Amino acid sequence: MGNLGFQEILLIAVVVLVLFGGRKIPEFMRGLGKGIREFNDAKNNVKKEIEEGMSEKDKATTTQP
Repeated sequence: MGNLGFQEILLIAVVVLVLFGGRKIPEFMRGLGKGIREFNDAKNNVKKEIEEGMSEKDKATTTQP
């Protein structure tokens, strides 16, 4: 987690608990998880498109005399 120690993580957890309350935290975490999942899906789609484009380019250059 980088340079974050136990005390910093505990402080962040307490601040989140105070700001959002105990009932909102599960909803917040679900939204965060959904956002991360969507980001990863978009990243994978872009990566796939780039790889497909590179393979098409390779095929086009090898088939030309």
